[in-house]
Amino acid sequence: MIEIKRILIPTDFSQYSQQALKYAVALAQSFKAKLYVMHVWETPVLSAPPAEIETYPPLLMAEEKKSQEEALNRLTADLASQGIDAEPVFVTGRAYMEIVGRAKELEIDLITLATHGRTGLSHLVFGSTAEKIIRLAPCPVLTVKHPEHEFVK
Repeated sequence: MIEIKRILIPTDFSQYSQQALKYAVALAQSFKAKLYVMHVWETPVLSAPPAEIETYPPLLMAEEKKSQEEALNRLTADLASQGIDAEPVFVTGRAYMEIVGRAKELEIDLITLATHGRTGLSHLVFGSTAEKIIRLAPCPVLTVKHPEHEFVK
């Protein structure tokens, strides 16, 4: 019998993440598992010609970071009010690295992940966060596609 006691659900608060969250919640309820709701805050950068990189103003970055952390806490509190054993995990860094690292640290049994992100040239150059997580994760990864991306003949 497969035992799933700890599920990690990364979120960027998008509609895609909300779709993956539905699966994570259903699995957490079915297996009576703890749900770790994770948000990785990646420091935003601005690029200006010619290829100069600037960071956002520190005050703006601090406000944005605080806003996202509060959103994560609200989401987790909402899940807890529904009887889900949920814990927020807020970290700063590169998404795939932090997700894989935290999955190892927390001894996660399953990662539930939305399959959206970059397309075209940026996908070829940078790769998909979901693909990197699938390759590097220490546990199974359930990828959830948003219904609007269904195959049409």
